[in-house]
Amino acid sequence: MLTRVNPKNGDQLSILGFGCMRLPTKNMGIDESRAIALIHDAIKNGVNYFDTAYFYHKGKSESLLGKALLGGYREQVKIATKLPPFQLSKLDQAKKIFATQLERLRTDYIDYYLLHMLTDKAGFDRLIGLGVMEWLEGLKAEGTIKNIGFSFHGSKAEFESIVTAYPWDFCQIQYNYMDENNQATKSGLLLAASLGIPVIVMEPLRGGKLVTHLPAQVKKTFTNYDAERSPAEWALRWIWDHSEVLVVLSGMSDEAQVAENIRIAGHAKANSLSPEELNVFKQVKKILQEKTIIPCTACGYCMPCPSGVDIPGCFSCYNDKYLMEDKSVRFRYLQTLGATSVKPAFASQCIACGKCESHCPQQIAISEKLNMVSKEMEGGIYKPIIWIARKFMKLK
Repeated sequence: MLTRVNPKNGDQLSILGFGCMRLPTKNMGIDESRAIALIHDAIKNGVNYFDTAYFYHKGKSESLLGKALLGGYREQVKIATKLPPFQLSKLDQAKKIFATQLERLRTDYIDYYLLHMLTDKAGFDRLIGLGVMEWLEGLKAEGTIKNIGFSFHGSKAEFESIVTAYPWDFCQIQYNYMDENNQATKSGLLLAASLGIPVIVMEPLRGGKLVTHLPAQVKKTFTNYDAERSPAEWALRWIWDHSEVLVVLSGMSDEAQVAENIRIAGHAKANSLSPEELNVFKQVKKILQEKTIIPCTACGYCMPCPSGVDIPGCFSCYNDKYLMEDKSVRFRYLQTLGATSVKPAFASQCIACGKCESHCPQQIAISEKLNMVSKEMEGGIYKPIIWIARKFMKLK
């Protein structure tokens, strides 16, 4: 496992971080024994940075990680978790959430603590006004928090405003070969580095879409150059090629993913991609940009929908129709989002309330796009088919 040194504090961190947002599931919850085994395996192979958040897995992610780190594992790793600003209207709420997080994680300190999903400077200023930053600084002074940072989902201009507004210990951005010019952008990465602020990267595979949802043209472009290298390896190596990146988070959910990512992280050095390999990415990005209709990463921040719409699921089906040229996608849309799901979750249920759009990291006009999905994926006979299917299967 390769490591990189945090320039702010000297921490030697594994270049691969374990993101605990997509742990393996079973019976509508985390598959506890399997998830703990994955975490232990990762630690034994050199992973020492674990990222979670207050509401991941409906609040169960932190608890699972805390349990997994019992028995001496806690001392071997750095824990990163997040304070959700969108749940705060006063400082006491932040204090209560933090106390809960310490209890869930079974620890008395947090190594890397983030303001979760900042999107604009105004949101950061609101937290300052609530006294959140002064309180966090007090926790840092007493050692309860070691590093103060933020995760970001917004525009380039807003990132620049936030990252220069405070002496951050680190920041976390979405970055991959498809998002080089989206959100914080490459210029934001370089700006943070110039300020001496370490950068943690999330969504390196765009929620898995840069692995499982690639069109045949892209796969062919990759394999023509190196048939042995997987799409995941291509994507991860592209990010690790940036010396400004400290850690890349991967939301690993099975044994194969952990094994592959650890293998790649054992040799993916900065500035190691050749001009020919970088040219492969230019070809791939051109193909994907032409085919992607809705830039959803399935992060789930838009959920739950008050009307029951599975927003990421709807967008995934719609994008698959174009990215993967999947002729069966309309049947899958009908089956998984209406006919056999416990509750219908199709796009036409949207009432355009707008609640989801304020939380979307990609700033997608969700209501507008859901209307587009509804028109193209459902059609006039969709609801009657759903009604018949659900009645037959005795689903309410």
